[in-house]
Amino acid sequence: MSASAPSTPPPGEPGSVSGVPDLPPGFAATFTSRYVDTGTLRLHAVTGGEGPALLLVSGWPQNWYAWRLLMPALARDFRVVAVDPRGVGLSDKPEDGYDTATLAADMADLMTALGHRRFAVVGHDVGMWMGYALAADHPDRVARLAVAEAAIPGLSPSPPLFGSATANDRLWHFAFNRLTELNEQLVSGREHLYFGRQFATKTAKPLPESAVRYYIDTMARDPEALRGSFAPYRALDETFAQNERRAERRLTLPVLAIGGAEVLGAGVGETMARGADDVETLVLPDCGHYPAEEAPEAMLTALTAFLAPYRDGKDG
Repeated sequence: MSASAPSTPPPGEPGSVSGVPDLPPGFAATFTSRYVDTGTLRLHAVTGGEGPALLLVSGWPQNWYAWRLLMPALARDFRVVAVDPRGVGLSDKPEDGYDTATLAADMADLMTALGHRRFAVVGHDVGMWMGYALAADHPDRVARLAVAEAAIPGLSPSPPLFGSATANDRLWHFAFNRLTELNEQLVSGREHLYFGRQFATKTAKPLPESAVRYYIDTMARDPEALRGSFAPYRALDETFAQNERRAERRLTLPVLAIGGAEVLGAGVGETMARGADDVETLVLPDCGHYPAEEAPEAMLTALTAFLAPYRDGKDG
């Protein structure tokens, strides 16, 4: 596949700017959904705003919509690119390529196709895995990295098989998601039970019902989306090995590590300190696993301060 000019999803396409619920007022006047052919696959991205480029990478089981509450304010200072990674939302869902080296290369190719040589990155959950890989594998492209609410396979210590009940409740899905085919068979038709529990048990403040329903319906509507949601977990053997190699060449760029006090807290910063030299840690009180939706004002304040040197052209 060769790269081509971006195209626009049909009006009302589920998962596009015109096909999601409860966006902030005026959102569609600033942001546009577009398909971008990177040369290897087609990715869906929501773009808008003016300024230096800022890439937002969502986590499991979400998509670009997770950033909706932050995007209008960020667009005042940045050219915002909120992406559906490979296997997610309206992006292509090939059978393979879900290790973090490939996922990071997808992000670099996307930003190249959009005309951005250098950019800052914010990644949450699995998007944190991608953000770390992107900064490590493409250090000349990433100016600053902000990450939230994840441990990084191959960088963080692996939890014990027989951990506490609390740890098991939060982590059991890792092993389940890595299964081959059986998890689709068990979850198909029960998406609201499986994904609904993930959202219900990992928040300090419940997400809006309309948002949870949208995320879950995205999986229920398309078997390929359900498969794509498990794919990064099924590629963890490759990602483990890649991250062990990445840890040998530590990140030197500025890193902001954000944790929700009710879930990972300072653990996000502890994870990043294993692979980066310049790490600032922020723990958001009364927040669970989804800070961009549970504590958008606090997260926006933190990102604005952290990204200010990049915004002002002071980063190299």
